[in-house]
Amino acid sequence: MSKSNWGSGETKYFFELSPDKVLDAVESIGVRATGRLFQLNSMENRVYEVEIETSESTSKSKWDSRKIIKFYRPGRWSLEQIKDEHTYLNDLRNEEIPVANPEKFEDGSTVKKLRDLDIYCSVFPRIGGRSPDELNFESYETIGRILARMHNVGEKQPAKSRLTLDSTSFGSENLKFIIDNGLLPTELRHEYVKTFEKILELSEPHLKKLAYQRIHGDAHLGNLLSVDESFFFVDFDDMLMGPAIQDLWLIIPGIDAESRQFREALLEGYTSLRNFNRSDLKLTETLRAMRLVHFSAWIGKRFDDPYFKKTFSDYGSWGYWNSQLADLTDQLKLVKDSLQGSPGEIG
Repeated sequence: MSKSNWGSGETKYFFELSPDKVLDAVESIGVRATGRLFQLNSMENRVYEVEIETSESTSKSKWDSRKIIKFYRPGRWSLEQIKDEHTYLNDLRNEEIPVANPEKFEDGSTVKKLRDLDIYCSVFPRIGGRSPDELNFESYETIGRILARMHNVGEKQPAKSRLTLDSTSFGSENLKFIIDNGLLPTELRHEYVKTFEKILELSEPHLKKLAYQRIHGDAHLGNLLSVDESFFFVDFDDMLMGPAIQDLWLIIPGIDAESRQFREALLEGYTSLRNFNRSDLKLTETLRAMRLVHFSAWIGKRFDDPYFKKTFSDYGSWGYWNSQLADLTDQLKLVKDSLQGSPGEIG
């Protein structure tokens, strides 16, 4: 399993990705594009919805005339790492778990490199669905069962080339990048480093006890679709080897009383199909803290990309890092309380 957070080299941009290349790539799966395409929201990659020609005899739904094509950020994932994602999706689909499987190109592969460009791409079916509205207890039970089924499949084999989510890859390596690249203001650096290192120090004995397997890795509600009174996870780009609790806490990130009740409903659905060690809940606040630092490092590694400069216009300012330090300080207290409390008191 890879400890590398960002693939085999420095990431690059998509300046040479023209509309013609997008259409040509889609047609490589044996369809004909009409020429209409729409860029979808994606910070890390470039994702397009492309209209294709269909006939009434072959079209079963309005979504059959759409394909989603994903261009992976060059330099982030290796070919082997992308294949790990596709293998997991295929394994899930074989167990009839609702996911969008990549379609096959003419040579039978599900990922290809563009001619003359160091960019990999894959084509997916367009899934008809919408972002879920307010979720109730029954909804969270359903989501819990889906996650349990995903994790049951995920533990059957490892993702040999993918990142492992631990205190090194999501913790100390990200902190080192921030320090080495001088991203922190001098007057905030000592306190920021000391606070995060204390979180890692307190948590490391507990993190070492976690079981690791293939998980979604970024299973927040933004990557969930409501489809035919059920739910459908999308965007497995960040799939990795990690603890089950990572997928569970991201679905319900809140810590108020209502969130705790919803979490119990989620766990009720989850544990109906899979065992769960409730003591892992103690690490929710540690994982949240690592995600904060991981996110800041991620922006820093992409900040030369004009799209990132526009989106995160305050990144690098004193105000940005002071706010991050305040969040980490709050997290340190939550981590201490969580690790000292009983599982039933967490969150």
